[in-house]
Amino acid sequence: MTVHRIALDPPVPEIHAAELAGRVFFVSEAILDFALVRSADMVEAVDVVLRDALDLDQLARKLRFVVANDVLDQKPLARKVIWRGDTASGQPGDVYAELLRRGMASETGEGQIAVGEPVLSLMDGLDAAITTLAADEFETREYRYPTLIPVETMRRCGYFRSFPQLMMFVSRLHGDVDTYRGFLDAMADGGDVADGLRAHCDHYDYCLPPTMCFHTYHQLADRPLGDPSLVVTSRGKSFRFESRYRRSLERLWDFTIREIVFLGSREFVLEARRRLMERSFALVDSLGLGGLCEVANDPFFIEPGTAERVWSQHLLESKYELRLPLDDARDVAVGSFNFHERFFGESFGIETPEGPVYTACAGFGLERFAYAFLCRHGLDPGRWPSEARKALAS
Repeated sequence: MTVHRIALDPPVPEIHAAELAGRVFFVSEAILDFALVRSADMVEAVDVVLRDALDLDQLARKLRFVVANDVLDQKPLARKVIWRGDTASGQPGDVYAELLRRGMASETGEGQIAVGEPVLSLMDGLDAAITTLAADEFETREYRYPTLIPVETMRRCGYFRSFPQLMMFVSRLHGDVDTYRGFLDAMADGGDVADGLRAHCDHYDYCLPPTMCFHTYHQLADRPLGDPSLVVTSRGKSFRFESRYRRSLERLWDFTIREIVFLGSREFVLEARRRLMERSFALVDSLGLGGLCEVANDPFFIEPGTAERVWSQHLLESKYELRLPLDDARDVAVGSFNFHERFFGESFGIETPEGPVYTACAGFGLERFAYAFLCRHGLDPGRWPSEARKALAS
């Protein structure tokens, strides 16, 4: 494998280096690795390691498009932290290698990790704590949704336009005897499964949900809300293609989310989000995890107006992320708290007598949350702080 250097003209200011780094792997699947080449306070080039021989001019064109469309027009944004947790308790550091060594976690595929004890019980305990605090604050309705979600639902809310890089789709063999026979013949002859699927698959009506709240909007679509407000909670598998950004339990293609969705008036959903955030911060403090909550933005990709949307999210503080430390240098977002104005109410035709509903939601990644806890307190439950054990047992 050879390292190829792609010059950036104009160069990218250092303040946008993280935004650039978060997009490089999505430029082409041929990129196996990369490094930003810096000079002073600018990123002047990207060194890429490629899987196969590739037209470097075409690759450079794609990279420079992403830089121009997604990165360069972004305004410098100072980090705005709205809450910090207590960091007094000790922190052993990243425990992922030890989880693998002890068989508490196993890598089963790209971006897919099986977990055992104590991760399983810890995920369930964290989920129960989140569900309980939500039920204490609000009259919640809980649903268990199917895994698959209609492609039309994701199209209806514009997800494909904003985050095409994250989507994962579902298909099946076309329902026809000749199709089945042709596929079996291809497999019997030692043919490539992927080629057989491309030749014989059909019906692309469903995809894998990137988060749980879209099931709620789909469930309530095209009818009156019925009540002045509604709080729905659910837990389920969510899927996001993270390309080569996959890393331990921090970034998975296949993960578990506890979601809480608020629907109603603007005043209701904003106040509900605020109350849930305060209770969530108190939970994190009771677990002795430290961390912080800051204004954040979604990973918009290649859509016109990306820079403006990022700026708008920061300016309006429509998204907050709860981040917990993994070691001295890294942290991970374990939860987000989002306000959507009337976007989903209008997109899905969910209305009250005053018009389309306002919505807000909170989502907690349970694998990430459990992983951050273990990085903080270690793998032996007997050595976890008594306050943390009590909070997870309640």
